[in-house]
Amino acid sequence: MDKSVAFHTLGCKLNYSETSTLSRKLEDDGFVKRNFDDVADVYVINTCSVTENADKECRMIVRQIQKRAPEAMVVITGCYAQLKPEDIARIEGVDLVLGAAEKFNLNSHLRELTKAGVGGVAKICSCDIDDVNGFESSYSSTDRTRAFLKVQDGCDYNCSFCTIPLARGHSRSDSIEGVLNNMRELALGGTKEIVLTGINLGDFGKGEVGGRIHSSSFFELIQEMDRVEGIDRIRISSIEPNLLTNEIIEFVSRSKKFMPHFHIPLQSGSNTVLGQMRRRYKRELYADRVAYIKELMPHCCIGVDVIVGFPGEGEVEFKETFDFLHQLDISYLHVFTYSERPNTLAAEIKPIVPMGNRNDRNKLLRNLSYQKMQYFTAQHRGTTRKVLFENPGKNGMLEGFTDNYIKIETPSRSEWVKQIVDWVV
Repeated sequence: MDKSVAFHTLGCKLNYSETSTLSRKLEDDGFVKRNFDDVADVYVINTCSVTENADKECRMIVRQIQKRAPEAMVVITGCYAQLKPEDIARIEGVDLVLGAAEKFNLNSHLRELTKAGVGGVAKICSCDIDDVNGFESSYSSTDRTRAFLKVQDGCDYNCSFCTIPLARGHSRSDSIEGVLNNMRELALGGTKEIVLTGINLGDFGKGEVGGRIHSSSFFELIQEMDRVEGIDRIRISSIEPNLLTNEIIEFVSRSKKFMPHFHIPLQSGSNTVLGQMRRRYKRELYADRVAYIKELMPHCCIGVDVIVGFPGEGEVEFKETFDFLHQLDISYLHVFTYSERPNTLAAEIKPIVPMGNRNDRNKLLRNLSYQKMQYFTAQHRGTTRKVLFENPGKNGMLEGFTDNYIKIETPSRSEWVKQIVDWVV
């Protein structure tokens, strides 16, 4: 009888794209895919290092598996598995820990895997992150409507708060040809929209694929993607402000495939804090990027990542951030509460912001985000925009997003599912 496998993903869109690819590889190898809440022979947890409670989440999920299927094999991979393999290996019920270099060799590891047993220690297959050089392409597809396509991995930046370079290694990319081939596969499968994902997307162009060194740029990539038939919409998931050039903004403003939607990490509106974070820009450059986008695309949606409670962020610095965001013509915020990470420079910076203050600042910015999105949506009331509708939700309502990322919800109509429809906002 064929073995069954179930996956659980923590973290970012990149993790989801990789989980989907791992799942397809195992299905090609004869495994039967199960929902994670079902009983399966093998459970694979793809972890994240960004969440503060990575260890707690991992332990909780493994306990759930043990109750449901005590004889099942449990494999942990992803960023947390690369950073803390020994800690994970000691979790009761875990059988295999795969680091960054071994993640995509999951099939071969499962052929040799045996249960660790009570009190046993899991097998660890990991390596020094500096030895991870290759690029593994991947994509995830949800009901063939939208796909997350990984085109870049790793990061050469050294932001003082971030463990991602330690978990994913140096910046490296797919080749343009490889990206276009994946696009064509997705188009054949009926995908309507692609979301480009990576750790530092604007740094696309570095690396080695299939033993060949290649060198190109993100701007060259999006120009080639724009020519591929069969995909209607493309979004850029996140791009650093210092890598978001005028030519990229101008190109998106002219393109029919690339959506008027940017997500640009800021992290702080205080130049003092940005310096402590080792970010590669100042707030003035960020403001210029936003202004130029809005000059060419007044209807463009702009999302912003921001961290509150970074060490040394006093009331003055937080007010600088709040006031800066308040006056910027942006659409929404993703707000993160700073949490200490071992082996980062930020862990040594003083003074530490009390957790209560961090949480209060998070609430203030989340409220600002709500107000920004309400205002952005109100600006487009009565205008006609193109909406890509997805499968109906559990409440029977049909959901979709306009080209400029306004969420639309309407009573379900079967003829609109997975279709792009002209809609009056």
